[in-house]
Parts: sequence; C-alpha cells; structure tokens
Amino acid sequence: MWRSCLRLRGGGRHLLNCPRGGLTASEGPGPKPPARARAYAPPAERKRFYQNVSITQGEDGFEINLDHRKLRTPQAKLFTVPSEALAVAVATEWDSQQDTIKAYTMHLTTLCNTSLDNPTQRGKDQLIQAAAKFLDTDTVWPPARHLSAGSRMARPWHPAAGLLVCILPAPGFFSGYRVEEPETLVELQRNEWDPVIGWAERRYGMKIGSSTSILGPSIPARTREVLVSHLASYNTWALQGIEFVVSQLKSMVLTLGLIDLHLTVEQAVLLSRLEEAFQIQKWGNVEWAHDYEVQDLRARTAAGALFVHLCSESSAVKHKLLQG
Repeated sequence: MWRSCLRLRGGGRHLLNCPRGGLTASEGPGPKPPARARAYAPPAERKRFYQNVSITQGEDGFEINLDHRKLRTPQAKLFTVPSEALAVAVATEWDSQQDTIKAYTMHLTTLCNTSLDNPTQRGKDQLIQAAAKFLDTDTVWPPARHLSAGSRMARPWHPAAGLLVCILPAPGFFSGYRVEEPETLVELQRNEWDPVIGWAERRYGMKIGSSTSILGPSIPARTREVLVSHLASYNTWALQGIEFVVSQLKSMVLTLGLIDLHLTVEQAVLLSRLEEAFQIQKWGNVEWAHDYEVQDLRARTAAGALFVHLCSESSAVKHKLLQG
C-alpha cells in the first residue's frame, strides 16, 4: 500500500494519511515504468567477474578498475569521470553488486556512460533546451480555470465495472494542470504546490503566467530567459543529470527545488505524484505495483540529483546555495 512520505500542511494534512499495505530503464522483475531519459538501456544481468574495485587518477580524470582491468563504456571508451567523489560513488555501485551484476540498479554508471559516449550527440545548448521544454508543461504550474474532474481528458484512475483501470495521457500531454473539483484535491494541490511555486519565484526572481487553457500557463519570456541562463551555469555533465531528473519528475520547478536542497528526494517525488497519491487513496492500490514504481522513481531521482552535485565544482555549488 501507499506509504506517506511528506507531512502535509494546513487543511490538506489528512489527505495522504493512507494505510500501509535508478539512470536507466529498469529491467528487473515486475512491471517496468517507461524510460524517462535518453540513456543507455542496461544489459541483461550477468555473473560478477571481478573481486576488487579501485580508483586511479589518470590524465583526463579518475578511472575505475575492476581487479586489474579498467572499466570502459559501451562504446569502448575509457571510463573517466571528472571528480574523485563521483568516481567513489560509481566504484561503490560496482562493489555493491553481489553474485550477479544488476546494471539496472547502477544509475550513476549509466549517467556517466551517457555523458562519455553521448549517443544522441547533444551539446550543452541541446541539453539546456531539452530540460527547458518542460517549462511549458510543468507539473506544478498554476491551474487552468473552469475545469472539473469530469472534464479532464485523462484521469489517472477510473472505476469501471468494479475494476480499476489506468488511463494514461498521450506522451507529451500536459497532465499537471489543476481542476476545480473535488475540493479535497484542489486544497491538496494548493497547499502543497503553491509554496513551491512561491519559493521558485523568489529564488529566481521570476513570475509564472496564468492560463484559461488546458495546455497550461503561458510562460513569460523573462522567466524562460532566467531559467535558461541558470541552466547554462552548469557544465555538460551536470546538465545530463538535470535533464534526467526533470524527465523523471516532469517538473523543472521540483528539480530546481531538489538541486538547491529546498526539497528532499521523498518530497519531490511525492509532489510529482500528488494527484496519483490522491487517486490511490480514493480508489485503492494495486498491491506491489505502486510501491515498486515509487521506489524506482526515488532511486532514479536521487541518483540524478547526486550526479549533478558530484559533477559540479564545489565552489559553483556553494555559490548557487548561497543565493537561495
């Protein structure tokens, strides 16, 4: 069953008090959520072939050694990362594998492979634009008006003939707009999303437009410029991580809150799934399926956020935090 992970504020506090019951596409047992980022798909599990994992510093950065063999990328490039801290984190992933290597649990390794091989051949500008495109469909943007739950084009859960049917929106469809009923859901969204929007507006000196369209608000040009400029302050490796987290949460605002340490991983994930949590409480949980999805999303989100920080210079991270 759904496990509450965020203490709600104000009148919406009781709404999620439900009963109890990684950067690559997961390929373990159980249902697999769709891939949310442009990264390598992990290979099938294979037997662990090494005993020891170590780190050495080379000419271009830090390298990972599996016994006496140097780790390489899927394109056979030398696996070299820009910081010792990132190398330690990757080495820990490899050292944590037991009898078999479960590549789908090694999100940092996959992000590094993606950064090194760059299979989609994207530069810094392309990465920034890929992340910035979520501005138009951010999960927590202000609501479209004159909408009700019955008028929505896609509802996460719908009771039909006594069964739970999952109706998913089309890819790219904006699913973060708010409705005007039921009042408990409206209150929940207002209590939980509005403070995050307020923080983002103060933090970055921007304003969010309003909208009467189901497609969401019109983002002011100045707001877009501010956020694109902020993203440009990160290096290419860190941008790979940012785009990955944004694609997991479907929200630039929640990603920035997480990277700036305004939100925890648990809070960011819950806020990105707020309406789904509400619908699960109302209609019920699908045994282990939802727990699996939540845990997988937390793992991916945490790995992406950690990747961003480990790929950023300490001075740059400190400067960004001091501005918050």
